[in-house]
Amino acid sequence: MIYNEEFETLPSEALEALQLKRLKQVVERVYHTVGFYRRTYENAGVVPEDINSLDDLRTLPFTTKDDLKDNYPFGLFAVPMSNIVRLHASSGTTGKPTVVGYTKRDIDTWSVLMARSFAAAGLTKNDIVHNAYGYGLFTGGLGAHYGAERLGASVIPMSGGSTKKQLMILQDFGPTAICCTPSYLLHLAEQGRVMGIDVKSLNLRVGILGAEPWSERMRDEIEKRWDIKALNIYGLSEIIGPGVAMECLEGRSGMHVFEDHFIVETIDPVTGAPVPPGEEGELVFTTLTKEACPLVRYRTRDMSRLIKEPCRCGRTLTRIARLTGRSDDMIIVRGVNVFPSQIESVLLGIEGLRPHYQLIVDRRKELDTLEIQVEVGEEIFSDEVKVLQGLERRIARDVKDYLGVTAAVKLVGPGSLERFEGKAKRVIDKRRI
Repeated sequence: MIYNEEFETLPSEALEALQLKRLKQVVERVYHTVGFYRRTYENAGVVPEDINSLDDLRTLPFTTKDDLKDNYPFGLFAVPMSNIVRLHASSGTTGKPTVVGYTKRDIDTWSVLMARSFAAAGLTKNDIVHNAYGYGLFTGGLGAHYGAERLGASVIPMSGGSTKKQLMILQDFGPTAICCTPSYLLHLAEQGRVMGIDVKSLNLRVGILGAEPWSERMRDEIEKRWDIKALNIYGLSEIIGPGVAMECLEGRSGMHVFEDHFIVETIDPVTGAPVPPGEEGELVFTTLTKEACPLVRYRTRDMSRLIKEPCRCGRTLTRIARLTGRSDDMIIVRGVNVFPSQIESVLLGIEGLRPHYQLIVDRRKELDTLEIQVEVGEEIFSDEVKVLQGLERRIARDVKDYLGVTAAVKLVGPGSLERFEGKAKRVIDKRRI
């Protein structure tokens, strides 16, 4: 099913003409309303009038997560706060969140994009959507909620956690679709087995899964355990939230980017030079219709490749292949973005800890785990066990409070962790996704 055939099946010439029109408008607007962009463009020697083709987009500087951090919280907003109807936020690199705002029109646009995503998954107004994405500052829960309502489907706003209750609702309410992270869906299957529930007997036929990296092998496992179609959705808070790109029912052929709202590029993450379709590069997005905080050439740090070949579903939109990794050191644990520098800022605020630490990411019983190993000074390491245990609990509590992620903490003696001549290897990811 195609939600908006007019825009999702546009011929390439018409789509490019629409993109250029909207690109000119957004560059003009950010130049005159956002001080950051005006300064950046003046330093680069470009003005809005220089944008006369889509290729001219490459003359504009990139926007990065650091730029959002440096202008925290509202410095990149292009409208006054009186026009902002909602604020969301995701993890920043130093403990400060990355803040995004939405006007009423932005919420409407986002709802339509999510409705398109659900339609690509074969959903209609006759479906019941079990939404287990987290509600709150995270964009996943409310983004999926509004999109399902826009489609006309019934929504169960479960949010995350309460696994046994989730399974009860899945049994009793009979939803036909579920939205959550892929690892949590596997965890639900495992818990269902423990409780004697045959999850294959439920009414579910499709899972709309995202917010963390997952592989084709993991998709196979999910589809085998649940007997459903497992589809990949892509988005990030800075761009709009989930609904930037979505797999269709053809499956495994890449996620359709809704190009009437976003321009996608791939670049060499080191040089910033363009990478042609079909070759792996870092995804860069320009928002074409956002009012509150439009972004031009935003570097996502997500690595993928663009697929231009036609899709059997009839959509003419560019697709992005499954993400292969990151070009920075960010890790994703149960849908939460975590940077080593965030952990470091917490650790450095606790007396007695040395600036040597390592993050061990693993997957146990279908869920991601994070262990923080950190060195302590000689005077603390020689203390009695209960003192060390108390310090471990404090670190875990502070990490949870500041970053919203649960971590196990292991204190180790001075000199225990490996030293590096170059960049320290802070993260060991043992997950087999």
